[in-house]
Parts: sequence; C-alpha cells; structure tokens
Amino acid sequence: MSLYARTTGSGPDIVLLHGWALHGGLFAPLAAALSDRYRVTCIDLPGHGRSPFDPSFTDLASLAQAVSAHLPPACTLLGWSLGSLVAARIALGGDHRLERLVLVAATPRFVRDDSWEHGLASAVVNEFAAELRRDPGALIRRFLSLQARGDERQVSLLRQLRAAVFEHGQPDPAALEAGLAVLTESDLRESLHEITLPTLVVAGEYDRLTPPGAASWMAAQIPGAALGLLKAAGHAPFLSHADEFRRVLLGFLAADANGRTDA
Repeated sequence: MSLYARTTGSGPDIVLLHGWALHGGLFAPLAAALSDRYRVTCIDLPGHGRSPFDPSFTDLASLAQAVSAHLPPACTLLGWSLGSLVAARIALGGDHRLERLVLVAATPRFVRDDSWEHGLASAVVNEFAAELRRDPGALIRRFLSLQARGDERQVSLLRQLRAAVFEHGQPDPAALEAGLAVLTESDLRESLHEITLPTLVVAGEYDRLTPPGAASWMAAQIPGAALGLLKAAGHAPFLSHADEFRRVLLGFLAADANGRTDA
C-alpha cells in the first residue's frame, strides 16, 4: 500500500521526512516557502498522519525500505529527527536517486551510554516506552514539550506542534511502538563515513532531544558534510526559526558541490 504524500511546486525534487508521532503536514510552511523553486514532497511515515501502518516496519532498515519505494528520481532528501535516521539509512543503502542529503535535529544514536554522551538517558527512554503502553496521547504531548523546551520561542513553537500533531488523528499505536524501538535501537555511528552524498547537518543550539554535539559529531564523520548551527533554536528549527533555517538550507542547495563551507 502506498504511503500518503503531498507534492507542491515545480522544479528539482526535494522530499521531506517528519519525526516520530507527527506527519508531513508539519512541513507545510517550509514546503510553501520552497515551492516557488522546488517540487516539494512531504511523506507521512507508515502509521503516521494519513499513511496506514502497511507496509509496517520492524526496524530502521525496513522503515527505510518502505520510504525509499516512494522517492522520486534525482531528489534531495531532508529528514528531521526520526526522519533523519531514515534519510541517513536510505543514503547508506546506496539509493542512486538521491542527489543530496539534509539531516535536521539528527543523531546517529538516540540513547546515551558509556560510549555516547549526546543522547537521552536510557531511563528516560524506558519511561517513554512505559507511558506509550499506558497512554499514547499523553506521551505524544510530553514529547512535544521536550521538542520545544530550550527554544527561545518555546511557547509559539509548542503551540504550532500541538495544533498539528492530531490533525489527522492519533498515530497508530503499533507504529508509535515500532518508531520508538527504531529510535532506541538504531546506531549509525560506525557507518556514517560511508555516506558519499553532499550532506548538510542542521542543529538547534538548545535542542534537548538531539543535542547539537550529536550533529557536530555526525558532520565530522560524513565526508565533506556542512554543519549549520541555529542559535537559540530547539528541536524543530524549521518552525521556530524558519527564516534562518531556510537561509541555511537554500544556501546549501544552491552551493557548488566543490565550494561548500560550513553554514
């Protein structure tokens, strides 16, 4: 079964992948701003938004496979949060349709341990799993609060997130559980050096879910990657700091492949 996708604009293709518990509609302001020069496609991940949990996924590889089947040729792939893991995994699979990669609020490993300091404590992630079983809606609202926390525009950002999250109903609980498992279990640290696409990694300075240290580390591992650090932004800079985010993104998209510098 096809995943739901909404396409606007005309020009070179750019595909946007959202984060856990949300949907592609969250990118509406960004898509509108890009559509005068790009053909923008926003995909709802399986079990999120208007996409059914079929094809279902059990791990990052199967989620990436489900999404990859819906990509246009010769596209830039932008992933945010969980979507950034998916985007990176597709790039590692050698999909020849990808021209560029943009990773927003990204981390190669979501959970902190002795070998990785740029993540959430495992106890917090275990609380997420327990709360998901008790009350999925409550966990989603808590997760949104964490996404907004630290951002200098926290109040308005949280308002935007809350207004969008249940626009198409609550995500499939099975998809939420599978997505949380992907976040908990995925670890791309050993393979990032295999990404050969022109890559931009964008981080919010005050992101509490995927700390900017993770983005800096990723950009250092991916050959030639550019790093864009948005001051005073949190986990969703494309909403809270839309103008700054577009400046960094468009600069990267327009740059010559041999002349890119850190944003």
